[in-house]
Amino acid sequence: MTHRVLLLEPFHGGSHAAWAEGLAGHSRHEVVTVSLPGNFWRWRMRGASVSLAAAAGEVVAAHGRPDVVLASGMFDLSAWLGLTRRILGDPPVVLYLHENQLGYPLSPNQKADDEFPLANWRSMVAADEVWCNSRFQLDELLGALPALLDRAPDESHAHLLDEVSARCSVVPVGVELEDVSGPGDRDGRCDAPPLVLWNQRWDHDKNPTAVFRSLVGLAEEGVGFEVAIVGENVRTDPREMDEARRNLGDCVVQFGHLPRSDYVALLGRADVVVSAAHHEYFGISVVEAVAAGAVPVLPDRLSYPEVVPAAWHGSALYPDGGLTTRLRDVLTDLPAWRTRCEGLPGAMRRFDWREVVDTYDERLGALAEGYGRAL
Repeated sequence: MTHRVLLLEPFHGGSHAAWAEGLAGHSRHEVVTVSLPGNFWRWRMRGASVSLAAAAGEVVAAHGRPDVVLASGMFDLSAWLGLTRRILGDPPVVLYLHENQLGYPLSPNQKADDEFPLANWRSMVAADEVWCNSRFQLDELLGALPALLDRAPDESHAHLLDEVSARCSVVPVGVELEDVSGPGDRDGRCDAPPLVLWNQRWDHDKNPTAVFRSLVGLAEEGVGFEVAIVGENVRTDPREMDEARRNLGDCVVQFGHLPRSDYVALLGRADVVVSAAHHEYFGISVVEAVAAGAVPVLPDRLSYPEVVPAAWHGSALYPDGGLTTRLRDVLTDLPAWRTRCEGLPGAMRRFDWREVVDTYDERLGALAEGYGRAL
């Protein structure tokens, strides 16, 4: 049975936009998206509930009331529900957390306070179900909530923890892999130096400096490689990226964000994908690159041990402090590491939207039909 899903995305950019568009494009349900641009995340946390309430009113007037609401987490869902109480009816509501503000590392210009973590908590309390994109995020979130609530001067909500935790589960992000060819479709690059891909968001939590420091050191040792530095630039002053471009010189064959078609072509040429992230709750860009056949060089922490199946942990994940050593080993004996990673590209295809969408459709359908709703 097909149902009407109202999808709320207060930060329609990057991985959030890819998720919203992927679900709308693959779901059997009628997915109507209400979104705001992927800018000014702090203002989205503070003000998106008002903007999205007004936009939802227009959508309900045009399409009718939704059977279920699926809300991405970068706003105060409880406030939005209060503002839409006269137009929405009483559909079941799912909160989808791509990230949360309890565990997200602070930027250099951000001071710690509880405003945004408490907005996440209020959203969790208001939702019928809470879906996290990884077990790593869910465990970290549930582990951090008691300390947050214990800081309340009175009327702590700690007595609600068990009830809210029971509504939480893991539903992974879908990844658009239909246009991403596997390693068997690669053109030969026998005489070319290995191409190293860094394809994450240009921001402090992805720790690009550590990657580029290792690559500069290896270049000084005489290890041969090329580098493609892509991903979304959210920084007005990405100085470490510009510094890496200068220090790596002619090794850099691509610098900056690419249109989808050019990015997919680059995935088909990349030999290695590397990360040294301080923070990662899922890792769409890594899934894309590994599915295309790149050998992963990833830290043995965060979401990576969950995204990479256990059979390939020894080949794909390096221990703390081991980035340069692993990169050196892979770049100087790429065929052996490709052999060690054989089968991994196919295993990453389990995140293809064409596979994952059934989970979304079944769970959203069950909620719309009244099964499993937490009352």
